[in-house]
Amino acid sequence: MTVTDRTTTRSESSSEPLPGELHGPVIDWFAANARDLPWRRPEAGAWGVMVSEFMLQQTPVSRVLPVYEQWLARWPRPADLAAEPPGEAVRAWGRLGYPRRALRLHAAATAITELHGGDVPRDHARLLALPGVGEYTAAAVASFAYGQRHAVLDTNVRRVFARAVSGAQYPPNATTAAERKLARALLPESEPVAARWAAATMELGALVCTARTPVCGRCPIADRCAWRAAGSPAHDGPPRRGQTYAGTDRQVRGKLLAVLREALDPVPQVALDAVWDEPVQRARALDGLVADGLVEPLAGGRYRLPLT
Repeated sequence: MTVTDRTTTRSESSSEPLPGELHGPVIDWFAANARDLPWRRPEAGAWGVMVSEFMLQQTPVSRVLPVYEQWLARWPRPADLAAEPPGEAVRAWGRLGYPRRALRLHAAATAITELHGGDVPRDHARLLALPGVGEYTAAAVASFAYGQRHAVLDTNVRRVFARAVSGAQYPPNATTAAERKLARALLPESEPVAARWAAATMELGALVCTARTPVCGRCPIADRCAWRAAGSPAHDGPPRRGQTYAGTDRQVRGKLLAVLREALDPVPQVALDAVWDEPVQRARALDGLVADGLVEPLAGGRYRLPLT
């Protein structure tokens, strides 16, 4: 639905807010309530924004902050990271989880260095062509680093739009074409304002319009929210719970990687065997790490983080 179409629909039903009715209140709220995060500061640059976007995938801000600061201190530019083996990226990733993100970020840094003179590209298509950069990350970097006009759809933004505009408690499990169309229709025409809108809606979803306990009394668009106007119906079911961790292959993989991150020399099999008693699960987890490129097997039953 285009903005023009939405205006027409508004005359038939006043429950759905117009884009212009949402922009001002949300952006003004953001100006007064935005968290002071290092990747939002001007000195972060496009590389700092990109690093934060890789790290923040499925990981809360509180866990990302210390690793982000250490990462940028060690590798302030993509070329600095690209000059080191990918295993060093895995080592520095620490306990953020989903360590394949570290390999993808290293691959992106290498491509930026080799293809773009060491500068994160401004062009959205070139961002999207980088290793490990998908639809969301390309839009986020283009918007937050370069002030461009793109629909930035993370879980928080999707939840805000679902409630405020669509009247649903939660968005679908996977991003739909209808959500993308709605997000584009809601974009302010001005590039700088659109970039601000993207950051503001994300922050609103993170701090106020949360999944389990939305604080509607603090929401700047509560009086325009279609979900509240409909009586806040809980017809979409609860948000998906995070996967359990204890006893899973993910936990075993994490323990194996922890040993390898701490070691400067190749690690013998016996040292890895000591981290988990169940041999079948341990072997499966180790095989998975090798298949993912996170661990490199060597002769003599030894293992190390990847060098190439």
